[in-house]
Amino acid sequence: MRAVLISGGLSMLIALLGTPLFIRFLVKKQYGQFIRQDGPTAHFTKRGTPTMGGVVIIGATLLGWGGGLLATGQLPTVSAMLVLYLMTGLGVVGFLDDFIKISRQRSLGLKARWKFLGQGLVGVTFAIAALQFPNEAFRTPASTKISFIRDTNLDLAFAGLTLGMVLFVIWANFLITAWSNAVNLTDGLDGLATGVSLIVFGSYVLVGVWQFNQSCQFLASAGPRCYEVRDPMSLAVVAASITGACFGFLWWNASPAQIFMGDTGSLALGGALAGLSILSRTEILAAILGGLFVLIVLSDVIQIGFFKMTGKRVFKMAPLHHHFELSGWGEVTIVIRFWIIAGLFVALGIGIFYAEWVTG
Repeated sequence: MRAVLISGGLSMLIALLGTPLFIRFLVKKQYGQFIRQDGPTAHFTKRGTPTMGGVVIIGATLLGWGGGLLATGQLPTVSAMLVLYLMTGLGVVGFLDDFIKISRQRSLGLKARWKFLGQGLVGVTFAIAALQFPNEAFRTPASTKISFIRDTNLDLAFAGLTLGMVLFVIWANFLITAWSNAVNLTDGLDGLATGVSLIVFGSYVLVGVWQFNQSCQFLASAGPRCYEVRDPMSLAVVAASITGACFGFLWWNASPAQIFMGDTGSLALGGALAGLSILSRTEILAAILGGLFVLIVLSDVIQIGFFKMTGKRVFKMAPLHHHFELSGWGEVTIVIRFWIIAGLFVALGIGIFYAEWVTG
């Protein structure tokens, strides 16, 4: 538990103090955000705001996590390193996307095929590795079973391990793509994606600590409702590091934002959320904990689908936060209300998580 507190506090401090230094560097290099011409006109004033702030979030997370382990004398686990690999790998893809946008002053960065290839390479290697490295209790970081609050009876290896591995890679990459795109779509208003992310990752600190306290590996007499997660406390430490980094970054990202996280941050945070859900065996529960992200993705899907079928729009503009922006809501009002909704989803998800254990 000390590692959780130290990692979270250290990453927050690093992000809080490191972000203004990174802002000065970006301003000096004139690395500013390019604003889409088809977006809300109020956003044109944000042109030139430094972006790629995800570099700070990733850096603070890694340093906070490492500092927490050093302070407590713990060794890194495979599960923690896999989530951080996924976060950093997708962050690199996002960084390349951001850099191309800035250097060429356009709203499109990496070509779709290269972005897809980069995400796929990181996702596939993560998925394959997640089914390796069994510990002394023969538990691997991930499982071929689809999980809700714990593994269900729906096993992707129903026809053998080879097919199970292939199906798991596809399933894991679907989750990685879905969550990274969800955070990316949410990153449209000052502080929105950062605030929602810290709420959701904060919930995974609670999940990890609870799973550790009720682990089948560590209880002297494990009950029928114990958790099979391989490294729950390590995942809690990673979640705490990310939460702390988001807290520190939000100080500078809140309206009016002095820096944006960019695709560097949104892809990294989405990847980390996907990784935590897979390795903590809470893949479906994550859709409740991150319900605000899901709503925003659905608004975009509904808008595109309805327009293609009827030629009409459901919302004034998608994603959902832009609809309210064009309806006259202030940016700060939208962000705070969406944070509240995100908190309600997390409360619902944690309630379901705890109720499942209580009822048995």
